[in-house]
Amino acid sequence: MEIVREIREKLGAEWLPEIYRTKVRTQRTRAHHLEITKRENRSIIQHTLLGVELKVGSSRFSCPDFSTARYLQIFARLGCQEVAVPYDITKISTLADELESSWQKSLLLLEEAARDKTAPVRGRMRSNLIKEIREEIGEIGAGSLMPEFKQSTKQRTS
Repeated sequence: MEIVREIREKLGAEWLPEIYRTKVRTQRTRAHHLEITKRENRSIIQHTLLGVELKVGSSRFSCPDFSTARYLQIFARLGCQEVAVPYDITKISTLADELESSWQKSLLLLEEAARDKTAPVRGRMRSNLIKEIREEIGEIGAGSLMPEFKQSTKQRTS
């Protein structure tokens, strides 16, 4: 856990849960549920005749577009079952880039810290990092199933 704290401190605002907290949850989002296990998962994006799918283990999730598939893939890889997806589809691609970059930086810092460790110890360190990120994202939450819409409308007064 010491290594995880060091990685969090080094990344600062680029720490994956921090990006999720400040850039995703501050905007209008909808909750998305993934039926996956709470562990590190292998995932791939597939282009099929019916559109874009995210395959996690033996499960397949239909996605409206490639950006959303990339965005969900980051969380699926971490084993996050509940995640907030921005309602504004124009923001998803940029967020996916930032989250993926944060994940890769975390792995590089972990690799650097675990350079002199044995393979089993490196595996436990990676598992601890993933678990910590998943738990922080879980604490932040996925929000409501549907975004809130303002019910009042402006009308001209004559």
